[in-house]
Amino acid sequence: MTFKPKALPTLIGSIPLKDHYEAVKLILKYTPQIPLWPQLPYYKEERLLSQFAEGLPGIVEKDDKLYFDTASPQFDQEVLSFFEDYLAIKEAGAPIESSRFAFSSSTSRGFDAFLDEISRMEHKPLALKGQITGPFTMLTGIKDQDGKLSFFNPILRDAVVKAISLKALYQIKKMKELCDTVILFLDEPALAGFGSSALVGITREEALADLKAVVDEVNQAGAVSGIHVCANTDWSLVIDTGVTVLSFDAYSYFDKLILYKARLMEFLDQGNIVAWGLVPTLNPDDLQREDADTLFSKWKDCTDALGYPYEKLLDQALVTPSCGTGLLSIEQAQRALDFTSQLSKKIRQ
Repeated sequence: MTFKPKALPTLIGSIPLKDHYEAVKLILKYTPQIPLWPQLPYYKEERLLSQFAEGLPGIVEKDDKLYFDTASPQFDQEVLSFFEDYLAIKEAGAPIESSRFAFSSSTSRGFDAFLDEISRMEHKPLALKGQITGPFTMLTGIKDQDGKLSFFNPILRDAVVKAISLKALYQIKKMKELCDTVILFLDEPALAGFGSSALVGITREEALADLKAVVDEVNQAGAVSGIHVCANTDWSLVIDTGVTVLSFDAYSYFDKLILYKARLMEFLDQGNIVAWGLVPTLNPDDLQREDADTLFSKWKDCTDALGYPYEKLLDQALVTPSCGTGLLSIEQAQRALDFTSQLSKKIRQ
């Protein structure tokens, strides 16, 4: 891995604004070297599950609820059409830009505004960051018409993994037209529930296979792959996917990650990257209580406890908020972005 972020700041997905260009300008103000395209959850089309569910067979939205209707008379034909479109791109070289795997006009506004602003910059960023909801979260977050997890439907499981892979490739292709280094995170909040009674029946091997399939596509496309989990999970599962960036809530869950210290050391020895989510965004009271100095102290506590060679750790670090800022007020979000920028500067100095 040749990309060394050297503790530069970047962000996680969502921003609590209504204007996409305003969101991009805010992102560029605080994270100009590794900016990301914004998701604005004010619009239901840009929320965690809905933004990337477009084009899936049987997908239905009704009464603000997203589900798969596998009982529909059209379902079999939709499945056939989906896999034909997938094979047309993967085997026949059809253009992905005009396929179901590209963003539509209703879901592309943040991405389009981002690409437009970046294209007009005189000095291009070091890297561009994108994100997509990961397969585990999609397959456990969207159910069928009977309330059954789509994970347990082999056809839907295969379709979701393939769709996410190509939607990730679409982002990578478009961003690489503007910047050689592209980072693509899978956002996987549902991995916090992996192994719980709510998700009984899902094996480690199955979850790993799906994640690895998408990570492999991202890696093969020449992008820097990442997985972001904003709570605790089986971190060995994340590492085993072959991902390049492990992104976690270091503010609240470093004590859980350190339980995997040996595996984390191996991960870093291979040149991989840890994204340290040290700026709290999940609890506004935490954000109000902290400042750049206290967060820097937390960084020192974490890195001292890890005991990895500091200069190497610094080379292989990103500094981020613990999660997206989409559910915060605008003022709180700006505070989080400012802290992320300030903390990165303190660490690099």
